[in-house]
Amino acid sequence: MSNSLVNMFRIDELRKKISWTVLFLVVFRIGAFIPIPGIDPQVLKLYFLSQSSSSTIGLTEYLNFFAGGAFSNFSVFMLGIMPYISTQIIFQLLMLVVPSLKKLTEDASGRKKVQQYTRYGTILVCLIQSYVVTVYANSIPDVMTLPILPFTLIAMLSVTTGSMFLVWVGDQITARGVGNGISLLIFAGIVARIPDALVTLFQSVQSGLLNPIVVLVVLAMFAIVVALVVYEQRGQRKIPVQYAKRVVGRKMYGSQSSYIPFKINPSGVIPVIFASALLSFPLQIAASLGPEVRWLQAVANWLSPQGAPYLIIYTLLIIAFAFFYTQVSLNPIEMARQIRENGGSVPGVRTERLEEYLTKVLNRIVLPGSLFLAFIALIPTVVQKLFNFPASVAMLLGGTSLIIMVGVDLDTMSQIEGIMKMHHQDGITGKGRIKARNL
Repeated sequence: MSNSLVNMFRIDELRKKISWTVLFLVVFRIGAFIPIPGIDPQVLKLYFLSQSSSSTIGLTEYLNFFAGGAFSNFSVFMLGIMPYISTQIIFQLLMLVVPSLKKLTEDASGRKKVQQYTRYGTILVCLIQSYVVTVYANSIPDVMTLPILPFTLIAMLSVTTGSMFLVWVGDQITARGVGNGISLLIFAGIVARIPDALVTLFQSVQSGLLNPIVVLVVLAMFAIVVALVVYEQRGQRKIPVQYAKRVVGRKMYGSQSSYIPFKINPSGVIPVIFASALLSFPLQIAASLGPEVRWLQAVANWLSPQGAPYLIIYTLLIIAFAFFYTQVSLNPIEMARQIRENGGSVPGVRTERLEEYLTKVLNRIVLPGSLFLAFIALIPTVVQKLFNFPASVAMLLGGTSLIIMVGVDLDTMSQIEGIMKMHHQDGITGKGRIKARNL
């Protein structure tokens, strides 16, 4: 393992990618502590400490997990990358009802236009959410050091610019760094919460609020859940495909056997990220405007991350997005067409029923995979209710944070493995590759 890590930094291309990734993540973490102009950080800190037992802090803690604590700091990155993800969801749903928009994605220039539209939409979402933030700040006594109008304009500009800068940072990590930049930013925000969670856990044990034996049992359960998540992320179903003899130019190619690897969770962490982003948008608005509007306060209480309505909606969204994203990324009709055009066939399946067969296999795989994701999402609530764990600790032991951490970590390791193999080096695992589990 140590030799593999040394070899990893000997490869010039990989060393540069890792350096760029670390640099951008450091910038992200620094920005999480830069407050919006016109905010008194000391007053803000005292306010949240005094409200530590209220339901509002629970919502803030939930939003903090996707912004690395930037939300409670009222920093320029307090919205994180979630406005961009929310806009992506909106555009992907629009593609289902607007054929002309879907047609744009069929070529490179069209996809570039859709990306531009997504960024314009992100600016609009950021402006709406940043205005909500100013209303929320106005409800905190003595936190603003500027008059309301200048503060509103400056805050909206600062927060919107911060979120769009994070979109650019995510693109740079994808282009120059290792892995998906957007996912890595969310991953970094969650990981940044671990030290505070460990301190809180230690203080709870030290003060007698938690039994050390119970803590050890829960941590053992956490290790088992992590192993199950890794197994689920790497599990796959291989669909055998046979290609007949064919003539290309003056050469004849003999029959070949191959397979289509269908992962048990083809969409990875995308359903979890999408569901969290879609819920965090109304949740933030309801929590921020709640003190001013009575019915929004009721909505904020009803959408509490620990409440049954939130968990039910969250579970259904995960399942829905798992099926939706799988159908978009692995289109059975397109796959069947490509197999037929290349003279391929699946043993035991008639050619005209290939689409139906692939769709059935995908549905049978995605359903248990999405249900497993939904099960993991319920773990923080179970840990908090049954074992009386602090919310900040319980949210790390399962749910969105665990799935994102494991999924992004595995994807990043796969990226590094691929680069090292290109340079004829062993991977960072024992046998030079991350195994996929056949199901």
